[in-house]
Amino acid sequence: MNSFIVTGKELTVPFIYIVTDCEFDGPIPGLNSMLSFGSVAVSESGEVLGEFEAVLQRLDGAESDIATMDFWRRHPEAWAAATEDAEPPATIVKDFVAWVKSFGTEPIFAAHPVSLDGPWFDYYLKRFTGRPLLEGPWIADRLFRYAPLCIMSMVAGKTGRDHWNCDVERYPPEWLGSIEHTHRAIDDARGYANLLRFLISDKT
Repeated sequence: MNSFIVTGKELTVPFIYIVTDCEFDGPIPGLNSMLSFGSVAVSESGEVLGEFEAVLQRLDGAESDIATMDFWRRHPEAWAAATEDAEPPATIVKDFVAWVKSFGTEPIFAAHPVSLDGPWFDYYLKRFTGRPLLEGPWIADRLFRYAPLCIMSMVAGKTGRDHWNCDVERYPPEWLGSIEHTHRAIDDARGYANLLRFLISDKT
């Protein structure tokens, strides 16, 4: 089984963050495909509660972007992690939704930056569940209760860094929990989860 789920017990905390990183074979959701993603559930106090990792089969009729594939050719180990033992995206999305709901609290989607990963999840959720990433407060059973969190913008706001200096290669290793940014989705999600935990702890 390619995807794995680590679920926590039902929580009494008011909300959690679902810190997510995804990999893809081009820049446009639908025209291109999401290859893999990793998510780490983090409590509002910074506790890691669980993880989800998946490799997805490419979308029927989708293409691979030439420039993106050049990147993958330079990173063969990451490519293998993003493509081996792929499962149907409809199954993965269903499992992901069940995992998010299993915590029994109000989740917030988070990414670094959310403008990159957010559109992919919006597309895949709409395509395979009929529901978008962000729904209005009048929708009682929405998956994500609040607007997505951009961790990159949070870094800029808390540290005063210029936005273009809020890049994983410019962060001190301890901000990321000394986790290497490998382009394997779950590794990168773990690093960003540690970054969020670091920001929550107000050590910047």
